[in-house]
Amino acid sequence: MFKFILIITLFIGASCQSHVEKKKPIQESLAKKEIVKLTAQDLENFETAYFASGCFWCVEAIFESVKGVKEVVSGYSGGSEKNPTYEQVGGGLTSHAEAVKVYYDPKTISYTALVQVFFGSHDPTTLNRQGPDRGAQYRSVAFYKNEKEKQIIEGYIKALKDQNVYNGAPITTEVTQFTKFYEAEDYHQDYERKHPKNSYITNVSVPRLNRFKENFKEYLKEDTH
Repeated sequence: MFKFILIITLFIGASCQSHVEKKKPIQESLAKKEIVKLTAQDLENFETAYFASGCFWCVEAIFESVKGVKEVVSGYSGGSEKNPTYEQVGGGLTSHAEAVKVYYDPKTISYTALVQVFFGSHDPTTLNRQGPDRGAQYRSVAFYKNEKEKQIIEGYIKALKDQNVYNGAPITTEVTQFTKFYEAEDYHQDYERKHPKNSYITNVSVPRLNRFKENFKEYLKEDTH
């Protein structure tokens, strides 16, 4: 049986794209918490999952707070253009969505649980929009790598509909076969932790993360409570 937690998120502030002044990295001091990155060799030992649900600054921070998740990478997926840039994707000039690649330990957290985190941390009924971020680049997408993952995603969506979790509002999440993930520019990685004073982070990303933490306490890493 699926466990359902509905989180209704209300966002304020401007879009993710608009807070990169002149589309260049914002230079701010690192957050006090040290960022420890695993090597590519370390990450080979874990499974991967791919999701898109609005600005990847927010989505990355949410999944990184989940126990069993070892690393989250911000990037672009779901489109046909090769080697897209942030300016292109954020400007709506490609068919890609801002997405994340989640490395996780299946011994600690299941793919089904990650799907629950995905649906519970954004509004899947707003077409091409999450809060202030509007456009197809911010659409909701659950990418599957195999038939088992597809069945889990579609089964979860069906259960949400059957229980009328969204009060009859249509779920607009795309269920898309994964093909390619392009890693975003370095300055986008761990953006929330590196730029805690950025206005988008304080007004949109952190409140969204805090709402998730409040509703998913049992899934949080010990140091993120």
